[in-house]
Amino acid sequence: MWIFDAHLDLSMNAMEWNRDLTRPIEEVRARERGLEDKKDRGKGTVTLPEMRRGRVGICVATQIARFVAPDNSLPGWFSAQQAWSQTQGQLAWYRAMEESGQMIQIRDRAGLETQIGVWEAEPPVEAPVGYILSLEGADSILTPRHLERAWEQGLRAVGPAHYGPGRYAMGTDATGGLRPGGRELLKEMGRLGIILDVTHLCDDSLAEALEWYEGPLWASHSNCRALVPHNRQFSDKQLRLLIQRGAVLGGVLDAWMLIPGWVRGTTTPESSGVALRHVVDHIDHVCQVAGNADHSGIGSDLDGAFGREQSPGDLDTIADLNKMVELFLERGYSRMDIDKIMHGNFVRFLRHSWS
Repeated sequence: MWIFDAHLDLSMNAMEWNRDLTRPIEEVRARERGLEDKKDRGKGTVTLPEMRRGRVGICVATQIARFVAPDNSLPGWFSAQQAWSQTQGQLAWYRAMEESGQMIQIRDRAGLETQIGVWEAEPPVEAPVGYILSLEGADSILTPRHLERAWEQGLRAVGPAHYGPGRYAMGTDATGGLRPGGRELLKEMGRLGIILDVTHLCDDSLAEALEWYEGPLWASHSNCRALVPHNRQFSDKQLRLLIQRGAVLGGVLDAWMLIPGWVRGTTTPESSGVALRHVVDHIDHVCQVAGNADHSGIGSDLDGAFGREQSPGDLDTIADLNKMVELFLERGYSRMDIDKIMHGNFVRFLRHSWS
């Protein structure tokens, strides 16, 4: 079964982690042996060959660059102009992947259908991975004209905030509504038809965004607060609001979001027993709240500043996402519903949004 993964930080891994994602995963890990600048060195799970091996034929691939004010202790860029420039460098990497035949950008319905045709068939070993460009955190958007320029570059989804306070909205672990300019950003997104990614919006900003934005929206990589209590997750009330708006929610594989009590840097997959079945728990919970399997998908976030040390213990690489098919079968899910979760729901969402 081919897979649509709604969230991968590919350019961040290439440009900031200095990973050559065109190479085999064993080679990428070997080149990081002995490095200690990042906690996940030598433990990466994503390369383009592994995506092909696991039939991850389409993904939502990000640009990401946070602006931080002097009183913000989070890592990030000290000006919005620097953040914009960083995302442009990330875009240059995607373009290089396109030129080398490794990836292909999907901008519209026609491009989507072409890529689906490749992966519905038995694709060649070197088939390009299709990607839809998304911006995780809108801090780098200097002005509405820059958003239009980004749309012309292929940007099709935007999450207004990431962690902490953003220029346009408040994100994970922060509180408060949209920042000055936030409503203008949403208005311009609506004019351009850009998908609103509500992932990472704090409760206050999420409520305001749902009130002000009438266009298509999804949650590319989010789990359930009922299973792991944290403001990064969605409550059942929020899930119902998103489902009413036709959203699809991608289940995320970051271990601290899968089971309660995970302590980053201390808990391990071995000590906790965290596994792919816990991802299925969260996806199943969304299905139970919805009353159907029409609003769930996968947004793995694999290698999103973590690696195997903070992933399900029975996952070695992204190719192991297909193990979830059997887990859903064991839960009594039909082949049709599993097909929806693995790729069909996000495909349907885009067909409707881009019609």
